[in-house]
Amino acid sequence: MALKVIGAGLGRTGTLSLKFALEHLGFGPCYHMVEAMASMPTALPKWLDVIDGRPDWDAVFEGYAATVDHPGCQYWREIAAHFPDAKVILTVRDPESWFRSANATILSPGMLHMLDETPAKPFFDATVHGAFGDGIADADHMIDYFKRWNAAVIEAIPAERLLVFEAKQGWQPLCAFLGVPVPTIPYPRVNERREMQEGLEKMPDIGAAGPPSLEMMAEMGRMRLEMMRAAAFGSIAA
Repeated sequence: MALKVIGAGLGRTGTLSLKFALEHLGFGPCYHMVEAMASMPTALPKWLDVIDGRPDWDAVFEGYAATVDHPGCQYWREIAAHFPDAKVILTVRDPESWFRSANATILSPGMLHMLDETPAKPFFDATVHGAFGDGIADADHMIDYFKRWNAAVIEAIPAERLLVFEAKQGWQPLCAFLGVPVPTIPYPRVNERREMQEGLEKMPDIGAAGPPSLEMMAEMGRMRLEMMRAAAFGSIAA
């Protein structure tokens, strides 16, 4: 199965909501970091090959119709070239708001410490954290990085192939871009900062017996995926 949709937006730009939205529209399964986590024992070797400069994109995304979020977004240029018929979605949000959200969740000291203790550290360093450099906690540096990232995508991808999308826009521009009917249910809204921070607060207990193994990380990923999938179109997903 060749990818039909490629997400080029950085994490914390509504990517998990977009994952569930794409799947609801028939562009699924959709890859996302939570999917990588849920299959970490088998996914990690494929991504380590990517990091080493030996990508097999067909193997990495086997069985998937779309990809959003990390780790895929880190390689949006290569993936877009490998799947030339796929459409590209750049998820965006207010840059200052993005930094506050990322700094409190996926780039928080607690998250970075937890991931540094796992056997998947090289994977996370290369596909999420490493590109930000030493300024990962510096607002000015990160906001500038975010703006330059988005500008690079917009410059590189032809306008007819690209949708610059903000979650608050809802179904209409997404469905028009993909050529599908607009659903009658509300656009999903999951993985907000509060929800993710609550998960981070539980990490010390999870790691009390030592660094999580790949199998433990996979179990954590599967549990979170099931929980977020159940919430995607429930009453809290306004």
